[in-house]
Amino acid sequence: MGWLFAVALGLQRQSRAAVLRSLLPIAAGHALSVAMIVLAIGVLRAFADLIVLQLGAAIALIGFGLYRLRARHRGRAGMLVGSADLLLWSFLMATAHGAGLMLIPVLLRMPIGTAHGEHAHMASVTSASSSAATAIAAVGIHTLAMLAVAGAIAVAVYEWVGLAFLRRGWINLDLVWALALTGAGVILLFSALW
Repeated sequence: MGWLFAVALGLQRQSRAAVLRSLLPIAAGHALSVAMIVLAIGVLRAFADLIVLQLGAAIALIGFGLYRLRARHRGRAGMLVGSADLLLWSFLMATAHGAGLMLIPVLLRMPIGTAHGEHAHMASVTSASSSAATAIAAVGIHTLAMLAVAGAIAVAVYEWVGLAFLRRGWINLDLVWALALTGAGVILLFSALW
């Protein structure tokens, strides 16, 4: 929902540049939230069995998706925010909405190297750096995709569509997101069991 915040700030400041500037801290907060999940999965993969992680992740995705189906947004806040406020808001919202959780099925399928014998240390260093590079790439690609989509929607709404469509044609994106989380969890659960 960062695009909506960007549009609101653009309308408030009557500037497309304000829309675009606000997207950077929103993307940074989103990336930090996703990076936490990527880091957690990386650490857990080093110490836990893959099937156990898949089952746990599936249960977490399904549970969080079902929770999001029932969740209602609480109170509203004002719109006088700076970049740091946007970054913090984006981090909290991405975390609360489970943005990084959608990467779990992909992250659990990434290969992790193991080696034995005299070259084990070098193989583990190479594997760790490869895993770190893959994790950084996952966060980067996810964030760039989010930034591109949010930016396109924000500019389109600000420049052409306007806010009137929100009153008459609002799509419940929280419902779509909750269903996507639950669906990803069900798919992961079936793939872990079969």
